[in-house]
Amino acid sequence: MIYMELLVVLAAIFVGARVGGIGLGIFGMLGLGILVFGFGLPPGKAPIDVMLIIVAVITAAATLQAAGGLDYLVKVAEKILRRNPAMITFLAPVVCYFFTLFSGTGHIAYSLLPIISEIATDSKVRPERPLSISVIASQQAITASPISAATAALLSAELLGGKGITLGNILMVCIPATLIGVIVGAIAVNFIGVPLEKDPEYLRRVQEGLIKTDKDEKEVLTPEQQKRAKLSVIIFLLGVLSIVLFGSIDTLRPTFVINEKVVKMEMTQIIEIVMMSTAGLMLIFSKADIGKAVKGSVFIAGMQAVIAIFGIAWMGDTYFNGNMEFFKSHIAEIVTAYPFLFAIALFVMSIFLFSQAATVRTLYPLGLLLGISPMALIAMFPAVNGYFFIPNYPTVVAAINFDRTGTTRIGKYVLNHSFQIPGFVATIVAIIVGYTIIAFM
Repeated sequence: MIYMELLVVLAAIFVGARVGGIGLGIFGMLGLGILVFGFGLPPGKAPIDVMLIIVAVITAAATLQAAGGLDYLVKVAEKILRRNPAMITFLAPVVCYFFTLFSGTGHIAYSLLPIISEIATDSKVRPERPLSISVIASQQAITASPISAATAALLSAELLGGKGITLGNILMVCIPATLIGVIVGAIAVNFIGVPLEKDPEYLRRVQEGLIKTDKDEKEVLTPEQQKRAKLSVIIFLLGVLSIVLFGSIDTLRPTFVINEKVVKMEMTQIIEIVMMSTAGLMLIFSKADIGKAVKGSVFIAGMQAVIAIFGIAWMGDTYFNGNMEFFKSHIAEIVTAYPFLFAIALFVMSIFLFSQAATVRTLYPLGLLLGISPMALIAMFPAVNGYFFIPNYPTVVAAINFDRTGTTRIGKYVLNHSFQIPGFVATIVAIIVGYTIIAFM
């Protein structure tokens, strides 16, 4: 039965990818209906928080575009890229990596992905390259962030914290390991696919008028409009940086007393409030046309991403949570028989759980029980970043929809998608580097 359910999930992703746009969400929801009404699986958790974050971020990014700020960023980037057009493939993932590292959440990538896509497209760099490795970078940085839920789980007294491991031990291994993994992944994706101007899907969209080229007339901004565009960029960047600060400095986050318990405001709520407020400030000071914002390419792509995530992510959560006991028992059997395969078990379990922290809590007690050394478990930590494998994780789906050129895509066989190569390269390299570091420690 579980394999029939898996076929439904893969078929829904396959058909949705072929249809494109909101098709992923529509057929994901159809697959969810089959799992619930046909196979009797209880519906999983709908990705409401993720969807609301994307709505807030896209509202801010679309307002930035309407104010001319996105065009200004593109022009600045073009000056840098003239010397080396492939530079964005390396700069974008590094920026995503450090933003995630200091904020403790990969959700911050949503604010960067549409900008990366537009800059790459206008600079004639294949967007698949920087987008795919940027998504992977935002995942890898979670296992190097001192404030992420995954690191906190690993450092708990029940796990490595009770074995004398400190936060410094984890960061000393995981920051260089994951960063090197991301850089090597960027080198790998730099050779993926044909150049943008030779890609058949891109050429088709240009021919149909879906994408403007350099030959098309572009709006010339007056000095006053240029001033407002620069101001909108400053406001947007301050909004993103404030999220990083809230994530980095725990004391900045508001606390409330609810039912006699002190509750700290969650980062998801902070991101939503800050990004929508950023959009409001841009409307006030940059005098952006709100009607133009909702008609722009960023807003349209973002709303498609929300619908796609709604169906696909909910379906995936329903399938994996409905069969969690099966996955746990079978992975435990394999790891017990072959302890050295623990890193692979972590990778596989993260595919099912869609959470590094949940994977740590689920499998790391078994790793300690098997007698695997704490330092080796630190070196294996990046292996919990396997949820790029099946293309239904929100950041993956969002990146696909933000790419107007169609180069970032789900392949014919579903699993041969744009994120597979950079994901495997970054993860494998990070683990190898991690083991190298602990060998010298």
